[in-house]
Formats: sequence, C-alpha cells, structure tokens
Amino acid sequence: MNEALYESEHGGLQRFDGNPVESPASPPTAVPELSRLMVLLLKGVLYREDDERLWASLLDLQARVREQAAVLLLELMLDEAEGYAFLKSRPDLDEGDGASRLPRLIARRPLSYPVSLMLALLRKRLAEFDASGGGTRLVLSRDDIAELMRVFLPDGPNEARLIDQVDATIAKVVELGFLRRLKPAAGGAHDRGLYEVRRILKAFVDAQWLADFDARLEAYRTARMEDAGKEEGDA
Repeated sequence: MNEALYESEHGGLQRFDGNPVESPASPPTAVPELSRLMVLLLKGVLYREDDERLWASLLDLQARVREQAAVLLLELMLDEAEGYAFLKSRPDLDEGDGASRLPRLIARRPLSYPVSLMLALLRKRLAEFDASGGGTRLVLSRDDIAELMRVFLPDGPNEARLIDQVDATIAKVVELGFLRRLKPAAGGAHDRGLYEVRRILKAFVDAQWLADFDARLEAYRTARMEDAGKEEGDA
C-alpha cells in the first residue's frame, strides 16, 4: 500500500518516514546541434570532408541521432572509414501489405537504364581504383565517363546526341549525390569537366546489385555483337 504523503515546510512532498518523493524526470533539453544534424541528414548525405566539426558532433551524438531517426522509421547509416552518413528507410517497412504497410518518409524512385548503367560502371571503376591503391579520390573526366558508357549505348550516327545523353545522365547522377563536379583550374577556359566519384556509391551499389546488373549488361552486349554479325553477313 502506498505510504501517506505530506507537504514539508520547505515545499515539496515527503513521506511520513521522512524520505522525499522523487519528482518525475524532466524531459531532456533539446540539443541545437542534434537538431541541425537531423535536418541535414533528412536533406541528404553528410560528408566528413565537408565539415569536420559537424562530423565530430555526429560521432558524439550518434546514439541520440539513431533514437530520433527510429521515431521516423529511419536508420542511420554511418561509415567512419569512408567518412559519410545518411538516413534510410527501415527494411521492415516493406513487410505487410495494404493498410498495414507504413508510409515511407524517404520515397524510392526507379532509375532509368542510362542512370543504372552509369552507377554500375562507376562502381566497378571505383573497385578497380581501390584495388590498385592509387589513392582515396577517384576523379574522372566527362570523356572518361563517356568512354565507359559508349559500348553499352545504342549505336547512332550522331556523336553529339550521344554526348548529350551522357551529359544528361551525368547531371542526374550528380543530383543523386554519386558524382561531384570539381571546379575548373584557373585559366581552364576549355575545361570539359572533371568529376569525383563519391565513395557513398559503395553503400548503394552492393556486390549483389552489381552482379545482377552485370548479367544483364553481358546479355545486352552479346545481343549487340550478334546483331552486328548479322549485319555484316547481310552486307
């Protein structure tokens, strides 16, 4: 049975046995840095190289960020070695159907074939770069990227149209955050574009996705070779 309570002369409640009654714990004070981190993560990817101080705050407040993300049905994906962090929807949101399926805060968007192709080729190029031990930043020119894609794009008599398609795909991949356009060097009036492949690409294009896409690419390349052989035989 609960013991009787009385108000002490100094204010507050005490039991008749003289022990004070503990007040309910007050809610934790909001941390401005935590709010800033959540806003930035909800907007996109957070990179260590962009703001070292903010990255340090993320590491210090990592547990709080994960708690806040969980309320929104999100997970914090943080790679200290590569220096990036982002939020993703929890995989269990895909379970269930109809009214039982919870809404996604971060929507999924299907990628076009050229965008998927560029991501796969850039991911393979990044793996080769890492294996060679050539450094930490993979930088490619627009022409380099165009050459990677050329063999997989439909043949056409118009080279300018091919370059336009590559440029449009590069712009989309930059928008998705997997490429970053580098500022041209001083005096580079005829700069044709240099791009850094962001290492977060490794988190989105895993080995299984790459293997599945490789199989489709190989089937496409084989079909193109067979078509070319038929054209030569008919000539």
